[in-house]
Amino acid sequence: MATASASVLDAKLSRSPGRLGMAIFGAVLLVGVSYTAINLVSDLSGFHSTSVMPYLLLGLALLVALGFEFVNGFHDTANAVATVIYTHSLEPHIAVIWSGFWNFLGVLASSGAVAFAIVSLLPVELILQVGSKGGFAMVFALLVAAIIWNLGTWYFGLPASSSHTLIGSIIGVGIANQLISPKSGTSGVDWGQATNIGKSLLLSPLVGFTMAFLLLLLSKAVLKNKKLYEAPEGTEPPPFWIRALLVLTCTGVSFAHGSNDGQKGMGLIMLILVGTVPTAYALNHAVTARQSQDFIAVSQQAAETLSNYVSPNAVIGDAREEVTDYIRTRQFTPNTMLALRELVSDVGNEMSLFKELRDVPPDRVRNFRNDMYIVSEALRLMQKSGQPQISAADNAVLGNYKKHIDSATRFIPGWVKVAVAMALGLGTMIGWKRIVVTVGEKIGKDHLTYAQGAAAEITAMFTIGAADWFGLPVSTTHVLSSGVAGTMSANHSGLQWETVRNLLMAWVLTLPAAMMLSGFLFWGFRYIF
Repeated sequence: MATASASVLDAKLSRSPGRLGMAIFGAVLLVGVSYTAINLVSDLSGFHSTSVMPYLLLGLALLVALGFEFVNGFHDTANAVATVIYTHSLEPHIAVIWSGFWNFLGVLASSGAVAFAIVSLLPVELILQVGSKGGFAMVFALLVAAIIWNLGTWYFGLPASSSHTLIGSIIGVGIANQLISPKSGTSGVDWGQATNIGKSLLLSPLVGFTMAFLLLLLSKAVLKNKKLYEAPEGTEPPPFWIRALLVLTCTGVSFAHGSNDGQKGMGLIMLILVGTVPTAYALNHAVTARQSQDFIAVSQQAAETLSNYVSPNAVIGDAREEVTDYIRTRQFTPNTMLALRELVSDVGNEMSLFKELRDVPPDRVRNFRNDMYIVSEALRLMQKSGQPQISAADNAVLGNYKKHIDSATRFIPGWVKVAVAMALGLGTMIGWKRIVVTVGEKIGKDHLTYAQGAAAEITAMFTIGAADWFGLPVSTTHVLSSGVAGTMSANHSGLQWETVRNLLMAWVLTLPAAMMLSGFLFWGFRYIF
């Protein structure tokens, strides 16, 4: 019976999507691509260049960035559908399309906090000079390294983490940047931020295993329906309420994945856009005239607040250089506060001159954005380090000012979200089967039960959602895979240790492998560019 059931399941997994399904997906893809292209052309209509090179670089960089999200779809989105497929709650291709739709909505609803948390890991001078050869080398190196590793692990059916891969690539670029120019004062990795993100990546699988383990034990104590804890018989779908629960959890994981993982490429795409066409994307043109006036008033408040903490003995040369050095070295001095106050005043004065962000002259756009960016980073680091000690009332003023600055520089256009969602969905449609088979068949020794599928997906849904709320990247792959392993342990089903060992090896090796790949690619690309 088990063999017959397995052969029917194999047939389901191998079945091609119907013509109607392909037509619907093709239509959605066409609408998404058209929307993206129309908005991109509209944004570039005000950008004029005598050289074709910026357009070529922009096209190539966007292709590589969306290629990363496409490969991400191979891995992470496939995890969301494994449980509904192996419990026969949904047909494979319906499950994939359903998951893709909710991933799409998750991407559109994302806040951008994760995107810019990842960007803040990069060396500050490469962010400020993203249009330089070093900036392009950085973006291409970390994205190509992430794609290479993700494709390799996907080929072998290993649910490796796209989050781990991208973070490792960023750290590799930072270390290489520091080694290449050790005497020029370049910065490497923001190890404080990297540690926080590393903790979320390392702890999330342990959380997934433990929560799914406990959730299954709790359900056994509370819900006495035997069908919940038995493997599906044949290929018939489960009872309606069980099926509804499993589809609901698949929906939640898909939405949470889109809102968290979908952001990882967004921040890099924004860096690419700022580097190639700063007049269109360095500043948020959606900020209204009224909001701009509010920004001027808030800037004056922030400058007055910072004056309370300026030492009378402080002396500075160039305010921007002083604040940039603080971001790079994390060493606060009395001169830092004076420089920050001057920079805040300068930004406010320039804003009062320009009236609106869309009216900033093209030759001033990049510098104006950079000033805003380093002010925001400096305020973030001061709040994080607690140096200097600032009163709660003054912190509120500075926090409000930072929100205004971030709304001007840390934004993601709608077409970028749509493009990322399309890339994720297309990757899922093409590469889902390898990872689904690993999660569904190769982690535990027994077939996945309804309760195990629900416990693993509920755990993943809430863990990823919480991480998104706090602006931390986590691995959908590791959370869900460890959740399945946790339910197998709780059910005494036994684990396939060869698969578990391979998963652990991928977990351990992903960071160093991605670091080495991106570091060497960064070194090579600097010469190419």
